[in-house]
Amino acid sequence: MAGHSHSANIRHRKAAVDAKKGAAFSKHAKLIMTAARLGGGDPAMNPRLTLAIDKARADNMPKDKIERAIKKGTGELEGEQIEEIRYEAYGPGGVAILIDAITDNRNRSASDLRHLLEKHNGRLAESGSVAWMFNARALVEVKAEDVDEEKLFEVVTELGAEDLERAGDVFEVFGEATLLNELHTGLRDRGFHVERAELAMVPQTTVVLDKDAAEKILAMFDALEAHDDVDTTHSNIEIPDEVLAELG
Repeated sequence: MAGHSHSANIRHRKAAVDAKKGAAFSKHAKLIMTAARLGGGDPAMNPRLTLAIDKARADNMPKDKIERAIKKGTGELEGEQIEEIRYEAYGPGGVAILIDAITDNRNRSASDLRHLLEKHNGRLAESGSVAWMFNARALVEVKAEDVDEEKLFEVVTELGAEDLERAGDVFEVFGEATLLNELHTGLRDRGFHVERAELAMVPQTTVVLDKDAAEKILAMFDALEAHDDVDTTHSNIEIPDEVLAELG
């Protein structure tokens, strides 16, 4: 019986891991398809596609699945029609949230997100009721390991960036929204390891959370980001370092 139980546990664990990988691959495929549809299938000419492919490779997505997603995006292969949608929402305590989704069924996505938010004491909001609280800025994250900060500062200044900050294992480079591709390509071409490049929605003001509120909000964000259609989330929350330390 012990052997049977052990075998069953292994099977269940493997099934859970496979399901998680499948969900990750599905998200990556959507991101790759969208990037290829908007900017073409050549990564050398499409920084957004390059980053999407890099993220997929980091999660060990097979090469054939990546290539298939590119071809679906460019129309070489038939694929589902996907679109990018931004949802606006409020979380517990009136926290402002923007949810960027990529979906092949906007009605399903809206229904799913409405249910998920309500489960966490949040709600979807009317278009425009939340977005005005944020400003779009280019954000490029550079892996900090073995990077000379002064040299990086010189490079990002040359590229037109507005700000450079250390955030854990990465340097965050901020600039005007229109400079996203130039910052991403310029840093990559100069040999820096770009971890992420996106339009970040930076809040004009923030809401500082205590431990209880932070736990609820972070649980909600975990659920949102686990949804197949959700790409990124933005909010105006601020969690003090001491609260983060308490939360582990």
